[in-house]
Amino acid sequence: MPGATLTFPFGEDTAVYKVGGRIFALTGVDRGQSINLKAEPQDVTGLVETYEAVSRGYHMNKKHWVTVQLDGTLPPGLLEELVEDSYDLVVDRLPARDRP
Repeated sequence: MPGATLTFPFGEDTAVYKVGGRIFALTGVDRGQSINLKAEPQDVTGLVETYEAVSRGYHMNKKHWVTVQLDGTLPPGLLEELVEDSYDLVVDRLPARDRP
């Protein structure tokens, strides 16, 4: 993803992915069992109600974030789509000069 960077601002056990200095994904390095992703508020409830592996964001704003369990139960391609959507949400809200 253009302009994406991997950082560890919360310690070496939490991988934080950013674009334009803004977070779009977080996951535990050693655990790797879930990932927090940004989502449109109107999509959060539907995702949570439709997929057992998706819950409201753990330690995040529950209106704008979801936590996805990486247990293999999501339909093929959905995780990738959610990561791309999270990235796009952040990029779309960046000032034009900061967009990759």
